Amino acid sequence: MFEILKGLLVGKLKVAEELVTPEATIEDIELDSLALVELALLIEQDLGVSVDEDELADAWTVDDITQLMSEQSNCVS
Repeated sequence: MFEILKGLLVGKLKVAEELVTPEATIEDIELDSLALVELALLIEQDLGVSVDEDELADAWTVDDITQLMSEQSNCVS
């Protein structure tokens, strides 16, 4: 799931690839609230997984987002 998220961040949101690590914080990769909303939409469009923007806003690291995606993906399955 990390590689999928990294692909979205780098490919769609134009985050520098070297910044995207599991430990990177939302601030480290320079995502603002608008980018988080866009990321939620991308996750839903590309993966069919609905992730709430508020839950994304509460995520501290890239790994937190990955875990949230996995949890939501399991709920859909």
